[in-house]
Amino acid sequence: MRLASHTDWPFFDAPHRELAQHIGAWAQSELGHEHPAACDAVDAHCRALVRRLGQAGFTRYCVRKEFGGALQEFDARAIGLIRETLSFHDGLADFAFAMQGLGSGALSLAAEQPLQQRYLPRVAAGTAIAAFALSEPDAGSDVAAMQMTARKSGSDYVLDGQKTWISNGGIADFYCVFARTSAGERRANGSVGAQGISAFVVDAETPGLRVAERIELIAPHPMARLVFENCVIPKEQRIGAEGEGFKIAMRTLDVFRSTVAAAAVGFARRALAEALSHTQQRRMFGGTLSDFQLTQAALADMATQIDAAALLTYRAAWLRDRGKPVTREAAMAKLTATESAQWIIDRAQQMFGGRGVVSGEVLERLYREIRALRIYEGASEVQKLIIGRDLLTGKSA
Repeated sequence: MRLASHTDWPFFDAPHRELAQHIGAWAQSELGHEHPAACDAVDAHCRALVRRLGQAGFTRYCVRKEFGGALQEFDARAIGLIRETLSFHDGLADFAFAMQGLGSGALSLAAEQPLQQRYLPRVAAGTAIAAFALSEPDAGSDVAAMQMTARKSGSDYVLDGQKTWISNGGIADFYCVFARTSAGERRANGSVGAQGISAFVVDAETPGLRVAERIELIAPHPMARLVFENCVIPKEQRIGAEGEGFKIAMRTLDVFRSTVAAAAVGFARRALAEALSHTQQRRMFGGTLSDFQLTQAALADMATQIDAAALLTYRAAWLRDRGKPVTREAAMAKLTATESAQWIIDRAQQMFGGRGVVSGEVLERLYREIRALRIYEGASEVQKLIIGRDLLTGKSA
């Protein structure tokens, strides 16, 4: 199965095709050999993956060229191709790469140059690990419910509150944190709107910031709940203008949401590759499992859903790279790719029978890896709301 076969689609240029070949060869050689389960081992492995991705030059695609990056601007297609290939081989490698981009995206998009110069070259080199701290215990999909505050104190800000479900929590060198600097406007239901949220970069060693809890997932990744108690940071650490945090967060997610879909496509492609190999080798009733029409029909459905998801994914990335609004398209891509990948992996696992649920087998690992993608960076239900609202307002009709 040719991993880069879809790069001949018109969404891609010659540099994308070269990148797909490069990351494919590197991943084939370097990844998929170890899958630690213990929290400490996962932390160490994730740090090592960031360093290795940096040494190989791939984390440079998470930063603009001005600050040590590979390209003049973010290229969602390039990031997507890297994520798709990494997830095919190793879900934790995809996570390590993706968080360098998402974790530092607010800095790249909105920070003043001195702040960018302080952090982004290290992100590009893989020598500093970034994290994106938006979600709270009572503010996940509904960002406007954010409770964390950042009050002014002379020339500083004082942060108080909690953040949870923070990827790279506990291993990050810095966090892009979102907090309320003003109350915002009251909505019709009495809750506070998204106005008045600001963004800050907070070094991991800043007094008042602590990792309150490490969160263990079914697919091990570094994740934590953070607590900020009288955490003082200088105003120079603010990202963008005060009160612009919500817009900055949404701009960051707009860049990277379609690449979540690309990761899901990578997981699905791996499941199909495993299913094709297994069904042609598995002897049953005097033939192979692939001889059965039910098997062939399932494989056809899997391949068709993968191409449909990939087309939506790279359409969104292509539009985004051309400067077009992609709210609806990115939501469609993430919804379709993640939901399809879950079905494809489940179907492939069924073909493996008992072996498919043995701990450590490829399909068992994929089954655990894909589940979170249907939730983070906007659950499937939220993507449907985004699509429906966009259709009703006619913004992208």
